[in-house]
Amino acid sequence: MKKYFITGLLIWIPLAITFWVLNLIVTTMDQTLLLLPESIRPHTWLGVHVPGLGVVLSLLVVLITGLLAANIIGQRMVRMWEGMLARIPVVKTIYNSVKQVSDTLFSSSGEAFRKALLVQYPRPGAWTIAFQTGVPAGDVAGHLSGDYVSVYIPTTPNPTSGFFLMLPRSEVIELDMSVDAALKYVISMGVAAPASTRREAAPKPSVAPEQH
Repeated sequence: MKKYFITGLLIWIPLAITFWVLNLIVTTMDQTLLLLPESIRPHTWLGVHVPGLGVVLSLLVVLITGLLAANIIGQRMVRMWEGMLARIPVVKTIYNSVKQVSDTLFSSSGEAFRKALLVQYPRPGAWTIAFQTGVPAGDVAGHLSGDYVSVYIPTTPNPTSGFFLMLPRSEVIELDMSVDAALKYVISMGVAAPASTRREAAPKPSVAPEQH
């Protein structure tokens, strides 16, 4: 009986968590419908609430914003908007920090979260998964002697919190696995081990002794 109960849990728990996360995302994005006037909201002229319409609206807003910002007029409007935000003391600090991080993460030419690493932390001999975020720069790099890399070490099972370290490149091992696989390995606390992509050496065929 215990075996069947555990088997059932292993089937239903991933499904339940998946649907819970999807429901949270859809419900949150549906709040964008509140930005529309009451008279043109979908539930007003449909008579019923249709989940997911806010997702469509959010995607359209993001797409239209990208199209407008891609031309000269849109770029000028973005610069004017950022100039207005730069005059607000607290907002300026938060916006500039978030924008710098997002530009680094989503840049196709950047190095942030492009490589999974193996590092020793929190002491020599103890190893953990980390992600390369770049290299030290500015005044920080001037105080470091040698070749260093910047890494982010996520915590388990919540990878959104972690530690930022600058380590010598010689003490960092680049893993032959994708960032997605490494992140899954961290979140699962080592249970979901990624498959090895390295080719193992084929065993040498045994040679039968000669008969005399």
